[in-house]
Amino acid sequence: MPRHFRTAQHTPPKRATGRWVMACATLALFVAGCKDQSPAPAPVSAASPADASAAPATDKWLGKWNGPEGTFLQLAGGNGQYEVTIQNLDGPRTFQGKAAGQQIEFEREGVKESLRATNGAETGMKWLSDRSNCLTVRTGEGYCRD
Repeated sequence: MPRHFRTAQHTPPKRATGRWVMACATLALFVAGCKDQSPAPAPVSAASPADASAAPATDKWLGKWNGPEGTFLQLAGGNGQYEVTIQNLDGPRTFQGKAAGQQIEFEREGVKESLRATNGAETGMKWLSDRSNCLTVRTGEGYCRD
C-alpha cells in the first residue's frame, strides 16, 4: 500500500472516551441542577399579612337567595365588594354593597341597610320560618337557600 494512504487513515475514537465524556456531562448537569434549587418556602403563620387579604366570610353568600312570591336576592362580586340585586314585587334593583364584619352594607333609597346571616324564623316571614340558611335585610325582608 502506498505510504500516503496509511497516514490519511482515521482512527475511530475509543468507546471508553465516549463513556467518559457522557459521564462528565451527566455529572455537570446534576451539579448545575442542584445549585439552581431553592429551599422550600416556609409555612405561612396564622398572623401573616397574606391572611389580611383573605376573602371575607360574606363571600360565601355569593349567588341567589330565594324569598316568597318570586322575590329573590342575588349577590355577585367578591373580596368584600358586592353587587346586591333585590327582586321584589316592583322588579329588580341593584345596589353596591361592601363587607362590614359579618354583614354586607348597602344604601337603598338613602337608607343604610345591612344584610346579615339568619335562620328563617329571624327573617320575620312565616313563609321562611322553617328554613335554616337565610339572609335578612330587616324584619319582614329575608331570603333563603334551603
